[in-house]
Amino acid sequence: MPELNDDAEEPVTARRGVEEETPTPERPEPHRILRDFLRPGRGQLTVALILMLTAVMIVLTLRSQAQEPTYSNLRRTELIQLLDNLSSETRRLEADIRNLQATRDELASGAEGVDAARAEANRRLDELEIIAGTVPVHGTGIRIRIADPENKISPELLLDGLEELRDAGAEVIEINDRVRVTASTWLGLDSQGRLIANDQVIEAPFTLDVIGDPATLEAGARFRGGLVSEIEGARVGGRVTIEQMDRVDIDSTVVLTENEFARPN
Repeated sequence: MPELNDDAEEPVTARRGVEEETPTPERPEPHRILRDFLRPGRGQLTVALILMLTAVMIVLTLRSQAQEPTYSNLRRTELIQLLDNLSSETRRLEADIRNLQATRDELASGAEGVDAARAEANRRLDELEIIAGTVPVHGTGIRIRIADPENKISPELLLDGLEELRDAGAEVIEINDRVRVTASTWLGLDSQGRLIANDQVIEAPFTLDVIGDPATLEAGARFRGGLVSEIEGARVGGRVTIEQMDRVDIDSTVVLTENEFARPN
């Protein structure tokens, strides 16, 4: 019987187990990473181009939205209200144009021109006296009462409200039955921090008497972002009431001073 040899071949299954062991992956070398970064492949360039185009589109969209007028954020009722205000102002200006054209025709009509010129001069004088604030006036309009319990109304806020009323067609404005608002009116604070208008102290609650079309004036005051919303907002915490009136009497007047430098041509 042949003897068993210790050097006989090992079982096949054992050798295969050793040969089929999974090799450990090698770590990329630093210079290979740098090379891949400096020399990107086609796929990397495609992704970078897509990201760049996306960023450009986002920036352009944000810029276009920022340039859109504030009217795009208004409600339908507010847009209708704004359109009504513009229509009323347009009708008023058209009436002024017709009156001026009629006056021009009268002045050019020969013998009647002198009387027409005198009547026109008197009419213009009345208008200028109202604009300058040198005569008492009356007419339809509104009365605005403003409560400011925490004294947070600033001169800038009140001035913005006066300008909004002017834009809504206000012809004459009076503050607290004593200050006639004209082109030379100014607002500020005195040494004690009190509101002053034309060197006169005005204290809350404030009253604004405004002559003009009542509905248009109230709509202009209540427009979102306007006088009412600013005062009744969290920054001021005040309260505003508006009363439409068939007759508003404004008795305060302004004493004109002679111009020091300006002279007519």
